[in-house]
Amino acid sequence: MSRPFAPRSSSPSASFVRVNGKIRAREVRVIGVDGKQLGILTLGDAINLARANGVDLVEIAATATPPVCRLVDFGKFRYEQAKKDKESKKHQHANKVKEIQLSPKIDPHDLGVKLTHAIDFLCEDMKVKIVLKFRGREMAHTEFGFQLIEKFLKDVTPFGHPDSNPKLVGRAINVMLSPLPRNKRAKNPREIAEEAEARAAQRQVPPTTDAIPHGNGAPHPATFPALPTEGAVPGAA
Repeated sequence: MSRPFAPRSSSPSASFVRVNGKIRAREVRVIGVDGKQLGILTLGDAINLARANGVDLVEIAATATPPVCRLVDFGKFRYEQAKKDKESKKHQHANKVKEIQLSPKIDPHDLGVKLTHAIDFLCEDMKVKIVLKFRGREMAHTEFGFQLIEKFLKDVTPFGHPDSNPKLVGRAINVMLSPLPRNKRAKNPREIAEEAEARAAQRQVPPTTDAIPHGNGAPHPATFPALPTEGAVPGAA
């Protein structure tokens, strides 16, 4: 289905990717929607081909001669690139340790945010150090801090495990978490939600012409009933 190519807001992951009319080469080597090589086409022919398939012309190898472009929905392309970048960064995080600080009187909403961050770090193969600090008279009831830590550890069980039991050191409870192996680790809920949104976006179908308002809000001409032909009697069979 043909569709206009409106300007798109670029994200950091796609800020250097040229799309459609922003591609500067006169000729491009085109990869089709099915991944097959379509040969070298002029830029105009390639854009028209993308429009005919209801997708975008995305430059994926700008330094090649001629540049290589792919027929793909740009939103889907950005999602795939972001996922690949995230996977490649996971290997760089193996030796990193992230610290998350808690308090015995932490707000439930703030605790949920801290838990989400811990799950994100563990799913990126990083260790997480949990530190719960006591202030003033809170030291008189350290059992509340241990209860909060135990609840936190229970919530991250599908993603990581403590290296040792929580310990009170000075005025803080410390515990180190290590990520579970990938084949035993639950999938990050954030990634599940992002994939669901991407699938929902791909299932969206543009409205038909008959449903689009025409002019000042009147229905499209195609929706008006047919006028009787000249000489015809209204209501006649």
